[in-house]
Amino acid sequence: MSTRPGELTELARDADADVLVVVGGDGAVNEVVNGRRDVELAVIPRGTGMDFIRTHGIPSEFDDAVAVARDGRPCELDLGHVQFREGERWFANVASVGMSGAVAERANGMSKALGGKVTFFYALAREFLVWRNTDVTVRCDDAERRGRMHDVIVANGQYHGGAMWLAPEARPDDGQFDVILIGDVNKLDFITTAPKLYKGTHLAHPKVELLRGATVDVDAPVPLPIETDGEVAGTTPAHFEVVPRAVRVRVPV
Repeated sequence: MSTRPGELTELARDADADVLVVVGGDGAVNEVVNGRRDVELAVIPRGTGMDFIRTHGIPSEFDDAVAVARDGRPCELDLGHVQFREGERWFANVASVGMSGAVAERANGMSKALGGKVTFFYALAREFLVWRNTDVTVRCDDAERRGRMHDVIVANGQYHGGAMWLAPEARPDDGQFDVILIGDVNKLDFITTAPKLYKGTHLAHPKVELLRGATVDVDAPVPLPIETDGEVAGTTPAHFEVVPRAVRVRVPV
């Protein structure tokens, strides 16, 4: 059992096992892949967001998840790796730069009694009221974008922030990220587009752009917060890189 942040990384690193069964949410999976990537992982979801399991079809019901952990097939998945001002970190699902980092910090400091979806949406709405978009430079492989942005989503998986379908076309085994650039959106954009985040239809918004690439660099005149799998990591500048087929996860047969 984990008793403090970061302890699952240490426990995973020291475990003498062929399979590690992670009981928790996206943050627990994140800690484990930062400690160990050379053994199979299975996930029994008991967390807030539980977005990692949605992409991979891992059931949320306890008994069904146990059955997958016991009898599921191993699937080789990409991982993301990010270097930032304060250090480096692996991530299994989604990382982001901008307001999402502030949302993650607020959500992790709140009660989770109402569930992940309500918690993350409330944190999103609160942060949106005070967030100020800033000039950002993004390089994705050979493409470069500059301008005022709200968020840069670097997605290996499809879901983030408690069931938001932010990267509906992302594949976690194709050797590249889906990079969602959310531009200079305002409060009206938020009101009209927020429901679309859960349906995956927000990509049609004129201030949203999808790029794909194996490497992503993000920088800004002021340090912007970075989160990985819903956990606050550090600040920009940041360099993201896909590591193909870096981990094996048990998924339904």
